[in-house]
Amino acid sequence: MLTIGLTGGIGSGKSTVTSLFKEQNIPVIDADEVAHNIVQPKQPALAEIRNTFGNRVITPDGSLDRDILREIVFRNKNEKLKLENILHPIIFKTMREQLNSINSPYGILSIPLLFETNYQQEVDRVLVIDCPESVQKKRIKGRDSLDDEMINSIIKSQCSREYKVKFADDVLINNGSLKDLKTRVQQLHKFYLGMSTGNK
Repeated sequence: MLTIGLTGGIGSGKSTVTSLFKEQNIPVIDADEVAHNIVQPKQPALAEIRNTFGNRVITPDGSLDRDILREIVFRNKNEKLKLENILHPIIFKTMREQLNSINSPYGILSIPLLFETNYQQEVDRVLVIDCPESVQKKRIKGRDSLDDEMINSIIKSQCSREYKVKFADDVLINNGSLKDLKTRVQQLHKFYLGMSTGNK
């Protein structure tokens, strides 16, 4: 199966794009969804997080306090690295297992930190969703209750737009209408279907 690694900065519109690919009946394995599932109560990742960061990141009902953990890791690089060392191996193993269980001409692994984790080497082609930083910030503020400091910290923690675009195989600019975006996704879908015939 042809494997597409889809990535982009926070607020670039990755979820919208993956939804459009799903409309074409293409399987999308989302790293954020996998990450959410593996830190549920009674999951091994949550136990490791508790052992590493203490009970301060656990709510009274035994679930993960995501807000507190986000504050910890985005303000301290060492703490962020600790969390990544716990989560990334489990996330990537789970994503690959899920994708391998699906029969499709091509599949998409949606990974926000594709370049930061060097996982671009594990996919056949990289698709970057891009938009101006001002658009990113506007979308984030409209979606999440984060202050400017936190938003800037998250953006700076990711590879720059320029880096992503430079090393992408395909770039989808997402600063126009949904109609334009849908047309571009359909074009990419046909392109990937054509490529997949040589990867069977």
